[in-house]
Amino acid sequence: MIVRLDLAPGAVIREDELQDRLGLGRTPIREALQRLVRDQFVTVIPRRGMYVSNIDVGELATLYETRAIIEPYAARLACVRGTAAHWQRMRTVLDAAHVPGIPGGTLIEHDRECHEIVWEAADNRFLTDTLDMLYAQSDRLWHMYLADVDDMEHAVDEHTQILEALEAGDSEQAAALTEAHIRSFDEQIRTAVRRRLQSPLAG
Repeated sequence: MIVRLDLAPGAVIREDELQDRLGLGRTPIREALQRLVRDQFVTVIPRRGMYVSNIDVGELATLYETRAIIEPYAARLACVRGTAAHWQRMRTVLDAAHVPGIPGGTLIEHDRECHEIVWEAADNRFLTDTLDMLYAQSDRLWHMYLADVDDMEHAVDEHTQILEALEAGDSEQAAALTEAHIRSFDEQIRTAVRRRLQSPLAG
């Protein structure tokens, strides 16, 4: 809900409303909120309450540099530890993503599935937990600037190239292509942010 902006930046979070909306008890809601605070999606202000954290575009560079180091390393591990079953699953996702006319929101879901398969193949839960949080932060930015991002189909093509390197066991190529994929996303979001700020409606 936070990533997809159903809960907008700055929105007040009320546990009772979440319980009613999600049909969950108090304990799982509180555990989820504690994790969201830790992952910086939720901010606690003493004596005032919980709020959805604002999206700080100024942190784009930090987000990119972190993913650009960790994601290629995960790709290297996946090359060594991944199996044919992993790559077949990834190919199935990519085949579904190549259907003409798929909306951007669906393509970003396919993009995430591809990343998750690589993380699973890397078989390192500490990496996976970190990458899951970083991807969610990136995903939130994508939803924030969805109208300004021109093309998501390129991401599918990039994953196809990454998959070919993974299947070939070429860890250096898989890592290089993964880093390029992260850089491409970063550049698209930066372009979208600049376009939004330059819009006559921005002020």
